[in-house]
Amino acid sequence: MKSLKRYQYEKYAVLCNLAYPRVFKQTRYGFDPNGQRIVANRYGKTVVRILWSKDKEEAVIVIKGSHSLTDWLLTFAMWQRHCKAFGLNYRIHAGFHYILNQESQPTHKKDRLGISLFERTIEIASALIESGKRVTITGHSSGGAIGCVIADALEQKYPKSIKRIVTFGQPAIGNHSFKRRFRLAHKTYRVCCDLDVVTFLPPLPLLYWHVGKVLWLYNGRIYENTPTLVRLGRSLVSWIIRPFSYHLMSKYIRNKDFFDER
Repeated sequence: MKSLKRYQYEKYAVLCNLAYPRVFKQTRYGFDPNGQRIVANRYGKTVVRILWSKDKEEAVIVIKGSHSLTDWLLTFAMWQRHCKAFGLNYRIHAGFHYILNQESQPTHKKDRLGISLFERTIEIASALIESGKRVTITGHSSGGAIGCVIADALEQKYPKSIKRIVTFGQPAIGNHSFKRRFRLAHKTYRVCCDLDVVTFLPPLPLLYWHVGKVLWLYNGRIYENTPTLVRLGRSLVSWIIRPFSYHLMSKYIRNKDFFDER
């Protein structure tokens, strides 16, 4: 697996962050004036942004994480449902299954009623792939989880069409069959930041599995492929000792910038 470059990390992190505001001006980030399609959920709220430029090979699918009370409640639907769309055959988190398979409200003149968020995303991405694009998928939280499933479906339909997957703060997705059958582990980077508790969800060992290469940003370093139990252990220790760390002189020295130059 190739490493994730700093500029790539910054690019996808910025896009994930900017996916949340209602308005996103894609031309500010190098995409064409007509190089954006939005995929909405059942309420007409944006969940997926698909971005591209005619003169660039890469199209980018950016997926929001949970951004409403309903979405957060769905993350607690920890039972599993069979995902069989687009040739897939494994069980995934019931909440993510629901997000993917909810009816998508039209946002474009080409959109039609009666198809799911999953189907509409695949439909738009398929047209870009058939025009010669390769696709990168990035998402935050549950957006990263459903992004992996969308990427797997596209790879099933169009082999070698996926350039990379980069997720931020992503929970685990599905059962061991999902882990075994997922085609893109060698192109998937799962970024975890410090003590992000969502990356340990669902808390059901052996029932839920992660995929890809984990990049753990912790104590000013990047740790690669740190096992989940080791991450959890270090996180618990950090939570316990953190109040005492503020007593260290290094903390006082680091905060010198609070004082004016005199």
